[in-house]
Amino acid sequence: MPAPDKEGKQFYIDQPQESQGFFLKGSNSLDWGMKNRLSRIFNPVSGRTVMLAIDHGYFQGPTTGLERIDLNILPIAPYADTLMLTRGILRSLVPASYTRAIVLRASGGPSILKELSNEQLAMDMEDAVRLNAAALAVQVFIGGEHETQSVHNMTRLVDMGNRFGIPILAVTAVGKDMARDARYFRLACRICAELGAHYVKTYYIPEGFETVTASCPVPIVMAGGKKIPEQDALTMAYNAVQEGASGVDMGRNIFQSESPVAMIQAVGAVVHENLEPAKAYEMYLDLKNK
Repeated sequence: MPAPDKEGKQFYIDQPQESQGFFLKGSNSLDWGMKNRLSRIFNPVSGRTVMLAIDHGYFQGPTTGLERIDLNILPIAPYADTLMLTRGILRSLVPASYTRAIVLRASGGPSILKELSNEQLAMDMEDAVRLNAAALAVQVFIGGEHETQSVHNMTRLVDMGNRFGIPILAVTAVGKDMARDARYFRLACRICAELGAHYVKTYYIPEGFETVTASCPVPIVMAGGKKIPEQDALTMAYNAVQEGASGVDMGRNIFQSESPVAMIQAVGAVVHENLEPAKAYEMYLDLKNK
């Protein structure tokens, strides 16, 4: 047996221990494991994230750009802070050596051929632990036909997430006939936060987005939405983070770009370095042409 060390003497009694706050909005009272997982999703230096969303197939199949995950997505995945996908794609195609944060889609049911708001929970928390997920995502259809059901999906998942230390991302879903305005998104995001979501994904709007982020007590991540020109997407990402978003979750505006590798790097510079859109677009073109 080794000899025991002498009792220490340097207790620094003139230097009180600091109680450090957590860097993410509304997250200081969470458990250590929850904070640690959020720190894998959000960069602790910038406080923001670039999530690469490739979960579209869970309701619309092999959409453009996602026909072959192995060829189209794996080359750009290392440039994302977080990969958002389904457990089926994770298990079948993503190498276990991939070390970026994983956010798993946990709700589903109907396809694009049916009423999309009629979702149920589509995986359990034990499988999320088994897959080392950093968070689980659930769709919430405020104003949709099955609004209450989707809210209950979220609250049940939040309860399970709190039990296992896994954050829950509430994704605000907007139907075709719903008004995409600040009033709607303030309502949808606030409901999700009030009922326990640890962070929220929602769409950017040019009028009043800062009121959406200000009135939501947990981090908001901007949804990328449909494909738009690269410079417009970079401008949207820039405006979102300048107006209070804690990052972006882009899919089609990255993997449907002419150069996905260049685009995700330009988005990262906008989100983490506050690079202005014009310079970010120049960066995109330079990387694209290399």
